[in-house]
Amino acid sequence: MPRRTATMLASTLMLIVLLCAGLLIDVPYSEMSPGPTVNTLAKHDGEPVLQIAGRKTYPTSGHLNMTTVRVTSANYRMNLVEAVYGWLAPDSKIVPHDTLYPDGKTEEQSTQENAEEFSQSQESAKVAALNELGIPVQSWVIVATVLKGSPAEGRLHAGDVIKAVDGTAVKAPDDVAKLVTRHKPGDDVVFTIVPAKEQAAAEKAHRTATATKDVAITTARSHDSGQERAIVGISAGTDHTFPFTIDIKLADVGGPSAGLMFALGIYDKLTPGDLTGGKFVAGTGTIDDNGRVGPIGGVEMKTVGARDKGAQYFLTPKDNCAAAAKDTPEGLTLVKVDTIEDALTALKDIRTGRTADLPKCTVKG
Repeated sequence: MPRRTATMLASTLMLIVLLCAGLLIDVPYSEMSPGPTVNTLAKHDGEPVLQIAGRKTYPTSGHLNMTTVRVTSANYRMNLVEAVYGWLAPDSKIVPHDTLYPDGKTEEQSTQENAEEFSQSQESAKVAALNELGIPVQSWVIVATVLKGSPAEGRLHAGDVIKAVDGTAVKAPDDVAKLVTRHKPGDDVVFTIVPAKEQAAAEKAHRTATATKDVAITTARSHDSGQERAIVGISAGTDHTFPFTIDIKLADVGGPSAGLMFALGIYDKLTPGDLTGGKFVAGTGTIDDNGRVGPIGGVEMKTVGARDKGAQYFLTPKDNCAAAAKDTPEGLTLVKVDTIEDALTALKDIRTGRTADLPKCTVKG
């Protein structure tokens, strides 16, 4: 056999061996890629994404699109060839598996957490939009979750309204932890609550729940990575009663990152005229009850997905600006926002053609 032929055969066999090895070797990485983008002002799967009843609404135009990211599942084992391909592909991002699924989180746990965050983001979006419109929303602090095996198990229940701790009125979820941690482990702490069943009955009858009761709980010692402190084993949250019905109909989406775009969609439907002037605006960002916009993950993939669908402008959380600006899709303007007011101001500039005034994202932020 001629030497050249032998060399080519050996090289081919070596390439085949390496390729087979790459297909068999698992690597601890996951993939992120652009997911669906949905116009909050329009229909999805045949029904309006935002459905408002009991309040006058107005026609809208253009797009206010929320964006998503697709990720490989917790159980998916990526091989070396897939990882290399993903690193080279312009529309995907390879990240350590533990970034998406820390502490061995399962697919079921991740799905449940994303669903809870999505539900909370919808509530905060409603509150932020109505607050911006000056429409009153009733709010109160509740028991969000009770840790299994904790001192509070069987004593407090998810949905209980927390009126006071040790006689001190509770006005925000953070107040609960502050009041509990004044104690030493082993001390008793007294919660004044409206039981969840009483609260639900009062809401159904459109009345204010008044039947409270005191619940004494003996605190335990914390065992997490934080400073040692007294705990009872609950997390506090906020619940709301809205003056009219706002439903967000969007299945198979999780996480908190659509909050800003939901809030803007609600605001648009409840005000005359339209926010976009017919332009295609997409965006992302968490939002809290006070209208503050927070950062999200996978912003680079979301900008790609938005531009692929035709977006001209992308509302970007301030803390995501630097990352997004490193590789901005051609034809897409990244607009920096920190609050819902920032977003509304930017949308006014977009619809009136004053784009030079837009606060654009740069690599430095």
